[in-house]
Amino acid sequence: MRNITFSADEELVDRARLRARRENKTLNAVFREWLQRYASVPTAVAEYQQLMRRLSHVKVDREFTRDEMNSR
Repeated sequence: MRNITFSADEELVDRARLRARRENKTLNAVFREWLQRYASVPTAVAEYQQLMRRLSHVKVDREFTRDEMNSR
């Protein structure tokens, strides 16, 4: 495993450490998890296709109106 050094705002590092502690992790472990996800991010098309596969069980029995689709 390779060691790396990075710089960040002290307050930001402190807040990140607190969050990691609440999640029973070290900041180092959180960073390794993030780095793994960052290095293996699929393309936008692959992400869209994966989402569509996960939602394939959703069935709609009618067309929605434009107003229904845009309502919040």
